[in-house]
Amino acid sequence: MEGSIAEMGQFLGAGLAAIGSGLAAVGVGTVAGNYLSGALRNPSAAASQTAMLFIGMAFAEALGIFAFLVALLLMFV
Repeated sequence: MEGSIAEMGQFLGAGLAAIGSGLAAVGVGTVAGNYLSGALRNPSAAASQTAMLFIGMAFAEALGIFAFLVALLLMFV
């Protein structure tokens, strides 16, 4: 009985950690959408903001990868 409760908690925690992977997609979409909105308002400044776009996307995606790794660790360790 106790083994099944511990296993249930393990999978429940992994599922909650996996939510972060889905939220990373929302973060990347928000960053890209805000960049596009700003680029359409001021096209001459868009070229100077491209580096910030990629940095923002990388940070948002890194958080999703970390959440995925935590989910894998909770499932298999």
